[in-house]
Parts: sequence; structure tokens; C-alpha cells
Amino acid sequence: MCNAPECGGGHDHGPPARRGRNWSGPFARTPGRLFGMGFIRLYQLTLSGFVGNSCRHMPTCSEYGYEAIARHGLWAGGFLTLFRVGRCGPGGTWGFDPVPERLDERFHWWTPWRYRRPGLHRSDISR
Repeated sequence: MCNAPECGGGHDHGPPARRGRNWSGPFARTPGRLFGMGFIRLYQLTLSGFVGNSCRHMPTCSEYGYEAIARHGLWAGGFLTLFRVGRCGPGGTWGFDPVPERLDERFHWWTPWRYRRPGLHRSDISR
């Protein structure tokens, strides 16, 4: 075993860093975002255990909501979360469904129905 500093041997780095289940990237800490994220975190700590682990998507719906509100704000992230929870029900979708990193210019605050499928655009649908 190498004990030289360039090998990394002989140094105790301690236990690996713990990573939370929610998104930990940078975001603007506005009151609306903090309220929405706090509400979702409260749900995760209290009611989530009673509802059960029945989410059909990855990340789970509450993790999706936490990240969507952190990235896009309370209004846009809230509607993204609302429609995601609707897709998670019976007859809905399943699988990997990440939060979009940025929203297209077609998403406006006055057109919340467009948040229903953020990755799907009318030009992407073949008739």
C-alpha cells in the first residue's frame, strides 16, 4: 500500500458524505420557493410514511416537486408538480421523468396548462 501523499494512502478521510434525497443544487432562495419546498419537506417527514412508497416514477413525486419548485419557482414548479402527481395515478405514466432543467419560451405564467407535459411539444407528436 502506498503512503505517499500523491497516492492518497495513509490519510483518514472519514466517513463518506451523506447525500439527501432532495435536490441540493443552487437556486434562488425566494419566499415562495422556500414556502413550497418547506411544505413538500413537511409532507415527506409526516404524511409520506402513511401514504406508502407507491410512486411509479423516478424521482418520486415529492422529490420531483421539491426540485421543480427549487428550479422554477412556486408557480411554475407547483404546476409541474400538480400535473406530475396526476400522471402518477392509475392509468398514468411510469419510469424516469426528470424535472426539466429550463423551461421553453412557450411556458408563460398565464398558460399553466402547458406545464402538463413539459418535455412534449406539439411538433414532437406524429399524427
